[in-house]
Amino acid sequence: MNDYPSIASHGLVGDLQTAALVAADGTVDWWCTPRFDSPSLFASLLDSDRGGHCRLAADLGEDGEATVRQLYLTDTAVLVTRFMAPGGVGEVVDFMEPDPSGTPSARHRLIRVARVVRGSLPFELVCRPRFDYGRAPHSLRRLDDGSVVFRGPDTDLHVQATAPIVLHPDGSDVSARFTLQAGQLAAIVLTSESGAAAGRGGRPGGPPPTVEAITAAFDACRAFWLTWLRSSTYRGRWHEMVTRSAITLKLLTYAPTGAPIAAATMGLPEQVGGERNWDYRYTWIRDASLSVHALTALGFTDEANAFRRWLRERLDAGSTVSGEPLQIMYRVDGEPHLTEEILDHLEGYRRSAPVRAGNAAADQIQLDIYGETAYALAEAKDIGGIRGWNAFAAVMDWLTDHWDRPDEGIWETRGGRQNFTYSRLMTWVAFDRAIRFATAHSRPADLTRWQTARDAVFRQIMERGWNDKRRAFVQHYDTDVLDASLLLMTRVGFLAPNDPDWLSTLDAMNEELVSDSLVYRYNPTASPDGLRGCEGTFNLCTFLYVQALARAGRLDQARYAFDKMLTYANHVGLFAEEIGPSGEQLGNFPQAFTHLALIDAALALDEELDRAEHLVR
Repeated sequence: MNDYPSIASHGLVGDLQTAALVAADGTVDWWCTPRFDSPSLFASLLDSDRGGHCRLAADLGEDGEATVRQLYLTDTAVLVTRFMAPGGVGEVVDFMEPDPSGTPSARHRLIRVARVVRGSLPFELVCRPRFDYGRAPHSLRRLDDGSVVFRGPDTDLHVQATAPIVLHPDGSDVSARFTLQAGQLAAIVLTSESGAAAGRGGRPGGPPPTVEAITAAFDACRAFWLTWLRSSTYRGRWHEMVTRSAITLKLLTYAPTGAPIAAATMGLPEQVGGERNWDYRYTWIRDASLSVHALTALGFTDEANAFRRWLRERLDAGSTVSGEPLQIMYRVDGEPHLTEEILDHLEGYRRSAPVRAGNAAADQIQLDIYGETAYALAEAKDIGGIRGWNAFAAVMDWLTDHWDRPDEGIWETRGGRQNFTYSRLMTWVAFDRAIRFATAHSRPADLTRWQTARDAVFRQIMERGWNDKRRAFVQHYDTDVLDASLLLMTRVGFLAPNDPDWLSTLDAMNEELVSDSLVYRYNPTASPDGLRGCEGTFNLCTFLYVQALARAGRLDQARYAFDKMLTYANHVGLFAEEIGPSGEQLGNFPQAFTHLALIDAALALDEELDRAEHLVR
């Protein structure tokens, strides 16, 4: 158990096609390549023995002492792990060179730079790749003192080092020990090459790295992020956290298609030792569609439009595993097949098993995705020309005949389908936004049929989704359990933020779902979801709660909840999916949904606080 760092003790680096986690002790314990959803090269986060890792850190011996700090260079995705020891101060700088070209690449570089800024410090390097989630064997070939190549079944990993690092074979792995004085630096470059690129002619990994080349790559990476952030229009009160969240959303977006993934990892538990361990390295229609508002509001219109294009292509494609016009999630290239398998050779994070790759929820029916699709597309003035409109309108026509069905719901429960109120809410959004767009842009549409469906959904929610006993809207029509997903009810315009029924619902949620300003999704004991165990408070829901409070005019309560929630961020400003009973971060990491909700909460709070201050003046 002690072999596993906490989920929160990591920073994220990436090149917009893949990403790696670096623990606070200098260990890369998660890296999948050539894409986010590819098999892993390093996965000791899921099995400390079989998963593989690459550690570059100060070598202080068993009795050595050091203070370790990890941070991002301001406004960048360059990660610094600093070691402060009696004999000197050194750091390891990790980064990947962003590739915004939009072309999928078979080659990806993770650059790790060790340097000493004071005194003298010894370092240790251990590189133990384990291909295909640790299932595939590999061979090791030493090219010279500073270069080796690990050959896997479909991927090569080239490790190249600058002086004074000498790579020594250690079985099928490599290691090195070296000492740097103040002002000196040394680097290793980990280059993955997959498919046809692996094993091709010429020197593997390219020419040997030089200090000059590494410095140029560092400068280019830093310049990319600083330039990208110039598009941000945010001038609010929480600049540092909003900026870090925006960078994180960018890091989790696959540049060749514009599709954002839900998180960089798979298998990290919602309860340590439990079975709620899912693969989040895919694009959820829901999460990605709701991110459009956050990105657009910050000024990142290129990213918002890139996802809209990807989404329109899904409407045109039509082929899904679920048999519906859309399915809830896809691979980053739009592939609908996400076959789930259990990797029973992996122990799981702190023995949290099973470890799942792929996601069987892809074939679930979740009707809310049509509302989120309309919500994302309708914010643009163009849904892809008349062909794009026709594809969208065809889905709306289909939905008029298929909206009134039970489904698995937003939380992808595995306990059977229900008539979830949130699913009905978002079908109302689908019809509402489609009608608005068709009217505003004079598009051909069966408006009478759409309006009839929209009004029928509204009446049904008010009649069956409202519980007189609870004086609140409830999770589904056959329960009195509350559900935090309904915090979106006012944001999408179904009710006004000061509507009495809504304020009553907000009060009920505060009593049942809120714990010291943190919010649970629902009560799985009262509403069984088909899974054993429990979970922590859900970070997304806490930020949705902040938004709802702010829009309802409860500004003191909203700001208190927001500021408190920010204290649960990790040391570099990142959030996982949940907060556990001891304040620990749980679930896959970092979680895009959490960071987009943080942005939306900050924007809502800024707007309402500015309005209140203006009224005081």
